[in-house]
Amino acid sequence: MNAAMQAPELQVSAWLNTTEPLSLAALRGKVVAVYAFQMLCPGCVSHGIPQAKQIRETFSADDVAVIGLHTVFEHHDVMNRAALEAFLHEYRVQFPVAIDQPSATGPIPLTMQAYQLRGTPSLLLIDREGRLRQSHFGRADDMAVGAEIGRLLAEPAPSSAACTDDACVIR
Repeated sequence: MNAAMQAPELQVSAWLNTTEPLSLAALRGKVVAVYAFQMLCPGCVSHGIPQAKQIRETFSADDVAVIGLHTVFEHHDVMNRAALEAFLHEYRVQFPVAIDQPSATGPIPLTMQAYQLRGTPSLLLIDREGRLRQSHFGRADDMAVGAEIGRLLAEPAPSSAACTDDACVIR
């Protein structure tokens, strides 16, 4: 996947741990870390979820958004919303979690298809301008992920302009 492409919007059937649905467009100006996971994935439980929680604790929520993406491509019957809610409670996951929209034509959910993910855990890093900068499958080294987030935070934030009929002002 081209590392500079605009990140596709998440296709979500439900959101947990947030009062309102989130969108990547609304998160522009922040670095976004999306963790694709499944409850029954050993690597997700041992590494992906703890790493996501560590990012949430380390970086300011004003600068970095952490989103879980529960993307089920196997064992569909047992990985339902009620089971996910219990999992999030037991593992003390407090960041927003999206439930990937199931496909009508096959086992691979829509967001997983859009990002061409190979499995779980997968980490997507999206820059402040909404471009996909990294897609990593499997265990990602904590130091490397922290360094990459630091590099993305060091890049200039996109400017926003407020325009009236008379002029446009950069904020």
